[in-house]
Amino acid sequence: MSKDYHKAIKQLRVQKGFSQSEVARKLGIPRTSYVSFEQGKRDISLSEAAQLADVFGISLEEIERGAMANYEKYKEMILTFLRCVVSTDGKIPKTKLAKLVYLADFSWFYKHLESMSGMQYRKIQYGPVPDSYFRAIDELEEAGKIVIDRKKKEGREMLLIAESQSNIHKKTSLLSKDELLLIRNIAKKWKEKKTNEIVNFTHNQLPYLISRDNEIIPYELITQEDPEYVY
Repeated sequence: MSKDYHKAIKQLRVQKGFSQSEVARKLGIPRTSYVSFEQGKRDISLSEAAQLADVFGISLEEIERGAMANYEKYKEMILTFLRCVVSTDGKIPKTKLAKLVYLADFSWFYKHLESMSGMQYRKIQYGPVPDSYFRAIDELEEAGKIVIDRKKKEGREMLLIAESQSNIHKKTSLLSKDELLLIRNIAKKWKEKKTNEIVNFTHNQLPYLISRDNEIIPYELITQEDPEYVY
């Protein structure tokens, strides 16, 4: 465990809007025991860390490393890409959307040595993606901020995502002007490109190539990439 994981637990709880009593109840432990976690007076077990990761919607690795991911900012990044003109019908396949957000985080790290959202990306078969990406999509749909068109293609379900009309005029508050500019530049480059093109691009980048299957991909690897292959 990172020496800072106690601080990370408290920050994540505050970001989610949970009280200490609520989290303790979800874990099935006394409030005093949970408070001891946040104060660094009691170590957290692996099973408790896994439960916390599930409660906060992040990976176990993020808990272990004391990562300070900004989950709400990550969701704003998703919405911003949907707001960009990436396709003629305004819909983006779920897999392509995941890759666009990945490119934004790693491209920002390439220049600033910190990611845009702080999310941790895992190497899976279809590319780098945070464990909580799928949860974020579900939450955005439940909140009425996105709409999902579910279609069948070659026997598989294909999800096409668009921002809802009711959310389209709501302003983003967590992204800076420079971050918005980078997102728009990435969206412009990949406009109308097929999903398999962006999947192949991210699969051939050093971070994905070097990392092991199911491993959290170190952001630092992108700094070894040639500039024209960052996004």
